[in-house]
Amino acid sequence: MINKREIANDLVTLRDLIRWGTSQFNAAELSFVQGMPTAIDEAVYLCLSALHLPPDFSVEYFDCVLTMDERLHVLDLFQQRVELHKPAAYITNEAWFCGLNFYVDERVLIPRSPIAEMIQQQFSLWTAPEQVNNILDLCTGSGCIAIACAYAFEEATVDASDVSSDALVVAEINRQNHGLEDRLYLIESDLFEAIPEKRYDIIVSNPPYVSTPEMAQLPAEFEFEPGSLALAAGETGMDIVLPMLRQARDYLSDEGILVVEVGYSKPLLEKLLPEVPFFWVEFEFGGDGVFVLTAKQLETYQADFERVNI
Repeated sequence: MINKREIANDLVTLRDLIRWGTSQFNAAELSFVQGMPTAIDEAVYLCLSALHLPPDFSVEYFDCVLTMDERLHVLDLFQQRVELHKPAAYITNEAWFCGLNFYVDERVLIPRSPIAEMIQQQFSLWTAPEQVNNILDLCTGSGCIAIACAYAFEEATVDASDVSSDALVVAEINRQNHGLEDRLYLIESDLFEAIPEKRYDIIVSNPPYVSTPEMAQLPAEFEFEPGSLALAAGETGMDIVLPMLRQARDYLSDEGILVVEVGYSKPLLEKLLPEVPFFWVEFEFGGDGVFVLTAKQLETYQADFERVNI
């Protein structure tokens, strides 16, 4: 247990706190795969959040002297991060995705999918944005992908589904915060079970894809996430992805696309389905394991999806 007041006497500026926090995070060997890329990025983020300052706050002001109460508040956030290994987004109850702010808590995963880059580009390699009318986000969690899609395709209707009623409560908070009640519809559904009988131009999903052995090896930070519903996907990690592949064609328009993140399960999926021409997206800003299949490809390789038994 640190003596926060004693430490605060020596850390008087924002720059002092950022430097000290970075050192503490590195010494504690924290994991930074749930949002912030490095210890210093996370120290800056927690400092600015504690002080109610915007994320683009100018470094010119980092040498301003903070009040004792401000310093103690920053140190309290640092203490939670180090001693509990609690992810920063759950400490502040906010996360950023596609340049948008989202409420998050332990009922949903922290937004971090590289699919954000595709959304900002309106999936332009595969679609004509002006012809996208209906989008489905399967396994929506916080609703971040669905909401980002609603911003990217202003004329489209977006359906967002999740098997977790708790996750949909968080998605509803974000839907209201972004004023999308008239264009974004939330559905409690186990994959396509309760999805309306309609055709979507884009089905996008960041589903659970972590295998049972991999779940046991995740850093302590992941214990705060809803792993049993949002991360774990059986012994091989394919318990959600394979059923999705088998059913998606029935819900896509003829020119529609399926976009799915499978992360480090990519090699296994390729091994299970060697004949399927998955298009693996290359991201400019980092990330891997996201594939695209067209409706026609899903139809062509339906027999391959059906034969795989894990």
